[in-house]
Amino acid sequence: MAGARIEVTPIDADTFRVVVSEGDGKTTHTVTVDPADYQRISGGAVAADELVRRSFEFLLEHEAKESILRSFSLSVISRYFPEYEREMGRRLRRA
Repeated sequence: MAGARIEVTPIDADTFRVVVSEGDGKTTHTVTVDPADYQRISGGAVAADELVRRSFEFLLEHEAKESILRSFSLSVISRYFPEYEREMGRRLRRA
């Protein structure tokens, strides 16, 4: 993840465009954040766009940007990485 730049742009209240730039490459993703998922994962500690950015930091620690789904709901991350929500809670409390 070192060197990756993550840009999060709101599309609407629950949907975000995420561009991950690293080296010569760039990927674009569309992420939806259900309000209930937002509350459960973040506890309101950060804005939804910041939760998305930090979630991508987490994902990039575990896989290449090209392996991240192009369009997904934030809650899907836990299916691939069961520790995601617990780890996000820990990171957000530390911040």
